[in-house]
Amino acid sequence: MENADLTLTIIGRVSSPLKTREECPRQGFENAPEAEIEIFPSFLEGLDGMEPGRDIFVFTWLHQADRSILKVRPRRNPDAQLKGVFATRSPVRPNPIGLHRVKLLEKDGGRLLVAPLEAVDGTPVIDIKPVITRNDEC
Repeated sequence: MENADLTLTIIGRVSSPLKTREECPRQGFENAPEAEIEIFPSFLEGLDGMEPGRDIFVFTWLHQADRSILKVRPRRNPDAQLKGVFATRSPVRPNPIGLHRVKLLEKDGGRLLVAPLEAVDGTPVIDIKPVITRNDEC
C-alpha cells in the first residue's frame, strides 16, 4: 500500500504567542503558553460534548518541518548519538504530525483555549481526541 492516496483535512488553526519555531519549547510541559485553536465553521458540530477541564490530544500538521530528514540528534543536542526520527519526538519526519496533550480551558463556539501548547502561530490542526480513562464513554 506504499504511495496510497491519502487526504488530510485541516479543521482549524492555532493562534499562539509563539511566532517562530525557535521560540517553541520542545514539549508542552517545558513552559509552553496558553493558545487558542479556532475550529473552522464546517467542523463546529464535531465539538459537541467537549467540556472545559478535560485533557485532549490535539493533532497538528507541523507545516514548517523538514520532511527529508530521517536521523536527528535528540533534543538538538550536538553530543547526542544520531537516532532515527521514529525513535524521537522530533518535528522533522516524513509526515510531520504533531501530538499535543493539552487541557481544554475554555470553549466558546469554535474557539478553544488550551494549555500548554508548543505550536507556532498558524499551525494547522488536523484532529482532536479526548484523553480517555477506563471509566470514560468516548
